[in-house]
Amino acid sequence: MQTATLRPPAGEAPATVAPLAVALDDIAISFAIPGRPVFKAVAPTSLHVKEGEFVAIVGPTGCGKSTLLNATAGLLKPAGGRVTIFGEPLAGLNAKAGYLFQQDALMPWKTALDNVAIALEIGGVRRADALAQAQDWLRRVGLARFVDRYPHELSGGQRKRVGLAQVLVRGPKILLMDEPFGPLDAQTRQIMGTLLLNLWAQDRKAVLFVTHDLEEAIALSDRVVIMSAGPEARIIGDFPIDLARPRDTADIRLDPRFHELYREIWNQLKAEVVKTYGEDAP
Repeated sequence: MQTATLRPPAGEAPATVAPLAVALDDIAISFAIPGRPVFKAVAPTSLHVKEGEFVAIVGPTGCGKSTLLNATAGLLKPAGGRVTIFGEPLAGLNAKAGYLFQQDALMPWKTALDNVAIALEIGGVRRADALAQAQDWLRRVGLARFVDRYPHELSGGQRKRVGLAQVLVRGPKILLMDEPFGPLDAQTRQIMGTLLLNLWAQDRKAVLFVTHDLEEAIALSDRVVIMSAGPEARIIGDFPIDLARPRDTADIRLDPRFHELYREIWNQLKAEVVKTYGEDAP
């Protein structure tokens, strides 16, 4: 594994720089469609995420945001380029990542407690230990009183909390989140966003967060990355978010700097949305 070094002042030992949590270097992603030309979804593009960094990806519908997540997860192999996780080339599934999808991935015949515990049990953790850790994580996401409830007995926000606990109980070093709060109403989305930030602040995992909601992206992240319209989409914008932490995702929207960032990012994103719909955006 290669790491970079910093040149220290005279007389001091060189400092080793930790490898990037995620390094997508010139990756290109294509799909073969029978009877049609190869579909080039993502043109060669690069994205780096440092350890402990929260990066949101925004872009028009169908631009390849989820495709980048799937490449990072090891669910698909790029046609070109290189995926590196903590300095090591990715071969197969990314064991260091946890993936939270837009749709619930809960088993309807299992309680909230068992849905979280099974994430550990399939990895060989003893059931008693798995249940204890699952109980603790359900407490941490605010569901201590709902451990014995089945998915159909929970609200959409509560099911999403179970899903979040199910991912975090495994202790991943990277969180991949694909429109995780998309199906929720606006108020619940803000509550879930603040919960996510509170949990993230405890150990600062690297996060790649895909969303269509620019306000959500700004409220949550350290950086907002813009992808161009597809096909052959690529990263065309990278905006640091200089809002103070800790943040409440509702209160931060009242900050004047939030509105400045929104206008700045939307000015570039809007042009790509227009291309997708083929008409002037409102």
